[in-house]
Amino acid sequence: MAEAHPDKRVELWFEDEARVGLKGRTGHRWWLRGVRPRGLRQQGYEWAHLFGAVRPATGEGFALVLPEVSTAAMQAFLDHFAAAVAPDAQVALVLDGAGWHVARDLAVPVNITLVPLPAYAPELNPVERVWLYLRERFLSHRVLDGYGAVVDACCEAWNALTPERLRSLTTYPWIAKVTS
Repeated sequence: MAEAHPDKRVELWFEDEARVGLKGRTGHRWWLRGVRPRGLRQQGYEWAHLFGAVRPATGEGFALVLPEVSTAAMQAFLDHFAAAVAPDAQVALVLDGAGWHVARDLAVPVNITLVPLPAYAPELNPVERVWLYLRERFLSHRVLDGYGAVVDACCEAWNALTPERLRSLTTYPWIAKVTS
């Protein structure tokens, strides 16, 4: 990629999507042995999808909350993400092989190069750990009042992430070797 863009510096980013909705999941809580903890669980079927990209080397993050996962939603994410990338940077965006990532209709911006992960290897994408952290700390054991509240909860959870937290969640040893 460096040969194709000699005037640009290459940034390694990772992208994934998470579904967040009214049908929440339970998390782990400290509780007394032998006593069942009380918890909230909501019955409903409204979701929002949190599209997120993280740069482990710096702890930078970029996210959009969208109503669906589709080629159009991925296009909106890529367009907004490309506009936020520094002018002197070429982004290598590592992502899984979801259908909306590889769709023929997807017009990838010139400052982004998509790098697919091997099939059935979600553990290679460090953004998966971000989703786990957000669900455990911010998005479980809550009752949300409709789609707007789901979007607000996603935004609050993402905005609570600091660069230091993102770096600690996403810096894998093999990523440090690749980026150094």
